[in-house]
Amino acid sequence: MTPQLDVISIVVSDMAASLAFYRKLGLVFGEGAETSGHAEAPLGGGLRLALDTEQVVSSFSPGWQPPTGPGRSGLAFRCADPAAVDKLWHELVDSGYHGELPPWDAVWGQRYATLADPDGQGIDLYAPLPGE
Repeated sequence: MTPQLDVISIVVSDMAASLAFYRKLGLVFGEGAETSGHAEAPLGGGLRLALDTEQVVSSFSPGWQPPTGPGRSGLAFRCADPAAVDKLWHELVDSGYHGELPPWDAVWGQRYATLADPDGQGIDLYAPLPGE
């Protein structure tokens, strides 16, 4: 069998804070996930996003240490249209999440914005510009 991408996994320091963030982006996690060390959300096409706490990862990987500095990983969420990029970015920043780059019209034909999840992981929001 050819290997297939099945799960995108992110290590988080605070499960409840991370779930609140990703739920605002439309991902659906099971009830009670806030008290679990592992949670998954379906992404479509059979893919899943898995969140694992630092404690869970440390339990099976002795000596593991969280990475330092920005750029642990990056995810991009496609929005319905350019106005939706602006609206969602402002909602998240107004909710207290760190905005890296406010929405702008990128030279590659997309409305684009970047913010950070509770652990500093880069999250991009984008939508094609009209006519692209």
